[in-house]
Amino acid sequence: MERFLQYFFDGLSQGSIYALLALGLVIIYRGSGYLNFAQGEMAMISAFMAWWFADMGLSPWLAVGVAVVVAFVVAMGVERFIIRPIGHRSPFAVVVASIGLFLGLNALAPFAWKVTIPEAFESLFPNEPTDFVSVGGAEWREQNIGVLVVLAVTAGVLYLVFQRTRFGLAMRAVASNPESSPLVGIRTGQVLAVSWGMAAAVGALGGAMVASLRGNVDASMMLTIFFAATAAATLGGYDSLLGAVFGGIVLGVFENMVAGYQPDVVGQELKGVVSLLVILVVLLVKPSGLFGSQRVERV
Repeated sequence: MERFLQYFFDGLSQGSIYALLALGLVIIYRGSGYLNFAQGEMAMISAFMAWWFADMGLSPWLAVGVAVVVAFVVAMGVERFIIRPIGHRSPFAVVVASIGLFLGLNALAPFAWKVTIPEAFESLFPNEPTDFVSVGGAEWREQNIGVLVVLAVTAGVLYLVFQRTRFGLAMRAVASNPESSPLVGIRTGQVLAVSWGMAAAVGALGGAMVASLRGNVDASMMLTIFFAATAAATLGGYDSLLGAVFGGIVLGVFENMVAGYQPDVVGQELKGVVSLLVILVVLLVKPSGLFGSQRVERV
């Protein structure tokens, strides 16, 4: 039982990270209908900014807050001056553009900050050897609990925005029918820009959580995590906030269980294969995801 609980708690922490990145993917998809392949690298750049601001003397949480704001503003600019003009010409070109952003941002961090090795990142939560809660003999680290709390608060705020505000309704309208939305007074461009900004802000939080758990920032820190987040969003459904949270948590726990109980078959090195299998199975069985809504188009 102790072993099971330890894998479960570790999976909750990992799954919370997946869920935060998956939430960013869902926000953009619900607002624009696009899948942003650069979401992970945008989070990585935000983590580097938080490290940079902290290195300049800001407290760790304040540095993360400033990085979140910067990520929001920059992402709005990316949508306005890169994604939107391209999207008017070809929706498929947006996919190519986001892949280009992925490659460009991945190369930007080492160039901009002149770092070739991981740089130390101060933990955002208590991280001393004694900072844990013992449950059934298993150790639940306080920093892992902190990441779970950040996910819960973020998901709660996003739920209120989507379900209780006019902006959330406007986002759904733009995603389902962008041509007719302006006819009812919806500022489509504003909705799209803010959607990208919100997604980048949530991704910045996710990147900061990853850096906090790792204890450092590195240009490759989000590569496998973004792939798992994509699997989580696919599992839950790209238009469902609940699905993103559920998919991330379930995937994180499942990965750790499989790697823990089958170390010779999977182990820590092949956990990413689990994400690939999840994507393939969901796309074959239920492409809209567990909580996603199926779109019906008239022909």
